[in-house]
Amino acid sequence: MPDPVPVPRDADHLLVSGGQMAQLEQQLFASGLPIEALMEKAALLVARHLLEHEPLQSGVLVLVGPGHNGGDALVVARELHLAGVAVQIWSPFERHKPLTAAHLGHGRWLGIPLLQEAPDPADGALWIDGLFGIGQRQGPGDAIENLLLARQQQRPHHLLAVDVPTGLCADQGICLGAGAAVAHCTTTIGLVKTGLVQDPALAYVGQLVRLDLGLPPALLAGLPANQPLALGPKDHQAGPPQQAGHLNQWATSTPAASKYQRGRLLVIAGSSPYRGAAALALAGASSSGCGSLRAALPAPMGQSLWQQFPHVVVNQELDCSPAGDLLLEDLASATLERLDAVLIGPGIGAGSGASSGSGIGAGGLEDWQPLQAFEGLLVIDADGLNRLSQMEGGGLAWLQQRPGPTWLTPHPGEFARLFPQWVGLPPLEAAQQAAQASGASVLLKGARSIVAAADGRRWQLLKANPRAARAGLGDVLAGYAAGRGSSAGGDGQILAAAALDHALAGCQLHRPSPPEVAAILAAGPAGPVSN
Repeated sequence: MPDPVPVPRDADHLLVSGGQMAQLEQQLFASGLPIEALMEKAALLVARHLLEHEPLQSGVLVLVGPGHNGGDALVVARELHLAGVAVQIWSPFERHKPLTAAHLGHGRWLGIPLLQEAPDPADGALWIDGLFGIGQRQGPGDAIENLLLARQQQRPHHLLAVDVPTGLCADQGICLGAGAAVAHCTTTIGLVKTGLVQDPALAYVGQLVRLDLGLPPALLAGLPANQPLALGPKDHQAGPPQQAGHLNQWATSTPAASKYQRGRLLVIAGSSPYRGAAALALAGASSSGCGSLRAALPAPMGQSLWQQFPHVVVNQELDCSPAGDLLLEDLASATLERLDAVLIGPGIGAGSGASSGSGIGAGGLEDWQPLQAFEGLLVIDADGLNRLSQMEGGGLAWLQQRPGPTWLTPHPGEFARLFPQWVGLPPLEAAQQAAQASGASVLLKGARSIVAAADGRRWQLLKANPRAARAGLGDVLAGYAAGRGSSAGGDGQILAAAALDHALAGCQLHRPSPPEVAAILAAGPAGPVSN
């Protein structure tokens, strides 16, 4: 099977911490680039964005901090003033860094008004937040926090942030104090800061716009090999093989390949209360293009499956426990022969009512031995993860003994049950620790889902539809990812590509339902989805 095409480690994809961005800037300064030159370049990009994309008829108020983020904002103020925009400046600080102080003096010389009192939060002008930027380590203080809160209450979403909203951590996306500026748009300069795409930050960042500084490739090459990569609409494209760099260029079989050479997948899903989960997982798998799809299902569902999925072969009809959980005791090794991938988990029940005392519920540890010995790709989702977490030691030792590739697709609650030791870490780090310790690729689902491979590679989605947080869409994703993995291999990059496909399919719909998302996935990539 051909190796997946790697995503280039370029400015479009790299996610960096605030400290890493500062180090890159210091390397540029050490090379001889004047600080003034970089400030001008960055600020001119912000000013151009404002002039081209923002309504400025009511004027602009520029909030200026003491450091170089304030200097950036002052250059923006200068350019907008020279372009004929009504500009005012407010800076609640007595002292500024020398370069920022120089730009403030020049702005005053140009005749740009400097407010002596705190601005009216109901002011109709667009506010440009240049107070602190990437160097924030603590909250801005009560006075500024209260002003920004009043601004959002009285003029909601009428603020643009330069690089990072004031009060927001550039690394973790959490508020450093009681609150943060709420921007309708954040113009992140150079590279996307990791904190800006974390779930807690989304309500403050608004639309995220990266402004390209044209950083030298040699500078970017110095970042660590496991630097997380961002995945967005531009990576969701179908094109000829020579268009390298698009993540979802799946490995393809030869034109004469039979159905059995295009991915053979078994889906173990459903239970008495959750038959729909099995149907949705099979819909996702059917959308993946895998050549042969089989199922092990609750007996009542298996008898009528042909009416909904006539192409699916029912390998086994499994019994359910008195509590309704799917029993795996009859799952034999022979069932797993001649398969490329197995998906287990959607709707099978957590198995907490088991009486065997094995610690994994609804069947003993021996029931999972065929899955542990399976040499193909094993995808564990939903209640499969919950059962795994009931094993002695949390399932980590079980995962480490798997001979084949494994994908885990938890939401935060399932992750906490399976890997409680890493719950307190930032999501990118938590997923990485779990992947490296277990040997599995981990899809940590969220508003901006993360995929971590066991070798340290990490990806994070930049876009998704918030209305896609609906019951059933995770089952579709699990089936789709397993189907893709059955034909394209178990590399973590394939899992990241499947997650991106699923997220952007949801973006095409106002209120995405699981069947609609499955239908879009079946139709194949429709080209980039706009930001």
